Amino acid sequence: MGMEQPQGLTMSSHTGRQSANTSNVLSVIMGGGQGTRLFPLTKERAKPAVPLAGKYRLVDIPISNCINSNLKRVYLLTQFNSASLHRHISQSYKFDHFSGGFVEILAAEQTFSDTSWYQGTADAVRKNLLHFLNHDFEYMLILSGDQLYRMDFRRIIGQHIESHADLTVATLPVGRSQASSLGIMQINEERRITRFVEKPSDPAVQDSLKLERSWYSKLDIEGDQEFFLASMGIYVFNREVLVRLLDNTFTDFGKHIIPSAISDMRVFSYVFQGYWEDIGTIASFFEANMDCCAELPRFNFFDMSAPIFSRPRFLPASKINGAKINHAIISDGCIINPSSINHSIVGIRSVVGAGSELNRVILMGGDYYESHNSILENEMMGKPRIGIGQNTTIENAIIDKNARIADGVVITPEGKPSNFDHENYFIRDGIVVVPKNGVIPAGFWI
Repeated sequence: MGMEQPQGLTMSSHTGRQSANTSNVLSVIMGGGQGTRLFPLTKERAKPAVPLAGKYRLVDIPISNCINSNLKRVYLLTQFNSASLHRHISQSYKFDHFSGGFVEILAAEQTFSDTSWYQGTADAVRKNLLHFLNHDFEYMLILSGDQLYRMDFRRIIGQHIESHADLTVATLPVGRSQASSLGIMQINEERRITRFVEKPSDPAVQDSLKLERSWYSKLDIEGDQEFFLASMGIYVFNREVLVRLLDNTFTDFGKHIIPSAISDMRVFSYVFQGYWEDIGTIASFFEANMDCCAELPRFNFFDMSAPIFSRPRFLPASKINGAKINHAIISDGCIINPSSINHSIVGIRSVVGAGSELNRVILMGGDYYESHNSILENEMMGKPRIGIGQNTTIENAIIDKNARIADGVVITPEGKPSNFDHENYFIRDGIVVVPKNGVIPAGFWI
């Protein structure tokens, strides 16, 4: 899953300057809306700030892909619960003064001419177009803030330039079962997109969108099953084309802008081969994290040819006082007492009490260590310490940051509805979620 550097990538900026690098590309990451499908993980944070794989955040994925692709000018558009996201970005991504690189957040703001929030992806870019046009760029790369994948963006930009495209859409070969939940593209022999259908459910329409098998070898697609080309929500626009396509009231790229551009502009498909997961729901978030615990995960965080960057925290190494650990990720700064941890992710600063059992659990850990006085004060108020208490059993659950799980607690979704709201916890997609700063008292059974 390494990122090969394409050879001979030369681009010209709108100033006429020739460059062998990617200095004329501006990257924009869409932070998403309220993230209702990821609630309650988005109850107190923006969707891109949701913790991932023990020590990262969702937004670290697209930003790292940009950095590894030598794209150092990155804007992140957001509007909901963005305080923790601001803190993470400011503490994680610092470039030197001479490179011209930056990662900056543009939050939705009210102006004299417009008092509305972002209405969609295209509307968000339109409302910030004045900021963007102050930069010298020829191409804009638009990305999503909640996807797990590793891509060298120089490849899609290189193809975009070589094909003289106005707009290039990254696509992924998917099976019929996924086609009905994604935007499906049809292409000609040039890879030019001739048709786009959003979430086709009619089998006859799906049949008409199938990729011709004779093209598999040309597109380097492996396997002989039927494939459909699905939009990944990753786009490359020419500067002038972007301005022209946003000169309207259309609110979304996938639903409005792309379909309208196909008929009279050169819109091409870049076919991506590799792991890609849209982390849009609690179920997809949970399974993507669980896959990280596998011996051969589909997304490899250990691939140092294209590392995933995050905030340097300077935490101590984890201390394990005795535990049975099987297929688990143990992050920095944890204290694990004699316990059993199976197919689970243990996030930063996690404390696991003696005699506890974790099976298929995402334990997000803590933002800080409690002092001795803090622990005593909370005990007087009847609140357990941050972390997992003693003799507690948890399975198929997400325990969010700074949660306090007392002794003798049992947490499992077994025998419960797949979606349920309680004052102390939530069940989503058959997974129990204890929210950030949540408290589960001693002996409590979920």
